[in-house]
Amino acid sequence: MSREIEIKFRVASLRTLARGLRGAGLRIKTRRTHEVNTLYDLPGEVLRKRKELLRIRKYGSEWTLTHKSKGQVGRHSSRQELQTEVNDGEQMDAILRALGYAPSFRYEKFRAEWAYKKKQDGKGLVVVDETPIGNFCEIEGPPQWIDATAMKLGVSRDEYIVKNYAALFADWKRETKSKANEMTFKATLSP
Repeated sequence: MSREIEIKFRVASLRTLARGLRGAGLRIKTRRTHEVNTLYDLPGEVLRKRKELLRIRKYGSEWTLTHKSKGQVGRHSSRQELQTEVNDGEQMDAILRALGYAPSFRYEKFRAEWAYKKKQDGKGLVVVDETPIGNFCEIEGPPQWIDATAMKLGVSRDEYIVKNYAALFADWKRETKSKANEMTFKATLSP
């Protein structure tokens, strides 16, 4: 079982961030790619109440199934994560529905992945997410690596965000009084 440890921070300028990433020695690993995530739950929001997540993600043409357990939140977000590739996401959706799960939340973004060029620095990953509620950067890896990478990018610890996208969307809805029920470009742009 692997542990996902990460932070997010808000991005004011994608161009400025890209310059900072290159200046810190990171290079594009995966170019800007469309990503759609569907979270599933049982009736009565069983997983949500346990602070767990079950997700099908389509990233470009690749599908993955992910389960995340209840996490620990401190300076970094930390959760147990199980993940596997899926050949047919639509068939996986049908299997989950047959087992009593139903889609509970959908969100999309455009994601670019960055990594250090040198192998010895390859302890983590930096991703840039363009979402319907703003742009974010995630740094994922060991805690010291996260902090060192954030420092290279000029990101202070008080800028760290440890919320997931569902929680950020809920905050955005409260702030904007939006009636959107999912974090998709179409839903958030509709009146």
